[in-house]
Amino acid sequence: MDYHDSEKAVEVASRVEAFMEEEVLPREREALRTRELVSEDEIHDLWEMAKERDLFAPQVPEEYGGQGLNFRDMLPSFEQVGRSLFGALSIRANAPQEGNMHTLEIAGTEQQKEEYLRPLVQGEIQTGFSMTEPMDGGGSDPKMLKTTARKEGDEWVINGHKWWTSDGYAADLLLVMARTDMDAHPYAGTSIFLVPTDADGVEIVRNIPHLGGHGIVDIERGHAEIKYRDVRVPEEALLGELNGGFRLAQLRLGGGRLTHCMRYSGMAERALEISKAYLQTRHGFDESLSEKQALRHRIADAETELHAARTMVRHAARELDESDARIEVAMAKMYTANVTNEIMDLAVQCLGGSGISKDLPVAHFYEAVRPFRIVDGADEVHRRTIARDAFEDVYDADMENVVEFDSDLDMT
Repeated sequence: MDYHDSEKAVEVASRVEAFMEEEVLPREREALRTRELVSEDEIHDLWEMAKERDLFAPQVPEEYGGQGLNFRDMLPSFEQVGRSLFGALSIRANAPQEGNMHTLEIAGTEQQKEEYLRPLVQGEIQTGFSMTEPMDGGGSDPKMLKTTARKEGDEWVINGHKWWTSDGYAADLLLVMARTDMDAHPYAGTSIFLVPTDADGVEIVRNIPHLGGHGIVDIERGHAEIKYRDVRVPEEALLGELNGGFRLAQLRLGGGRLTHCMRYSGMAERALEISKAYLQTRHGFDESLSEKQALRHRIADAETELHAARTMVRHAARELDESDARIEVAMAKMYTANVTNEIMDLAVQCLGGSGISKDLPVAHFYEAVRPFRIVDGADEVHRRTIARDAFEDVYDADMENVVEFDSDLDMT
């Protein structure tokens, strides 16, 4: 399909695709065949190769070591890296690092960028985004946030309990959301702080066992449960404006949701390619499985839905350049999450025994894609946002007749 991406976007994405085919996917296939996990040293070697090919950190400005692509131009490259179990990691475009880089870029002071953004881009440090809390704290309803930061002299004192802090288990720095004005609505009284993991009072409780993950990469970063007990950070640890944490998080999550969509779209595309290749070579009941009409129609539906998802994401990305595009992003994220889940389930079914084995990447894909309907906003939260907008300021003059008719039938 031609999505009319810019010439620059197409050119970079084609080079990313070549890098995946020549360097990343062969190592992935070897890891699946031998069960020999990809080491962190190998990932660093891939980073050096990506730098030599001008593919490293495509979403980051050149002054900090990236390729300087704008948001819309980088999306096709994210789709290409999504085709591999560790493709995004191989060019430093993986979550949550990619989102944290963007957050530091748009809100960090020059000192914060030099101290944290530059080494983060180069892979010298790792970061975690610490927002979600255990029950009854902030989750799908972020207004329930309970972590606090109170000012004492020239320091902030943070107390709270977080979990699902992505990459938190191995992070050097945490971006922590905390209430800073308890008298204000949480949307107007929350801030983000830069907290080193070695600060007094930071306790990494555990790495939460979870569905999916890198699968074949020997890097334990995971999703951490963290407790903050009287953690003191200086005034300079505030990221962005005081009490502007929710706006900043929304800026981070809006773009992050779309980059996730593209990565999972690439994953779904590859799962379909593997499925179609298998259906053409596997025979049963006197013909190849690709000739079975039921399967052909399901593949046709999957191709159509994936095309719609890709188109929706690109439209949302265009709108994001002009506004917060909250509704467009919500629609794209919710729809793409469900489409990629359905495609992965179809791929497993088409592949039969090969689909549930881990000789192929599809079983890993299946595990990885299911959390996408929960992370970065559950389906229900996005539907709530879309429905609220759909019913806002709605008035249909034709409904007056319905109201009058109902009144005539009122027998009470």
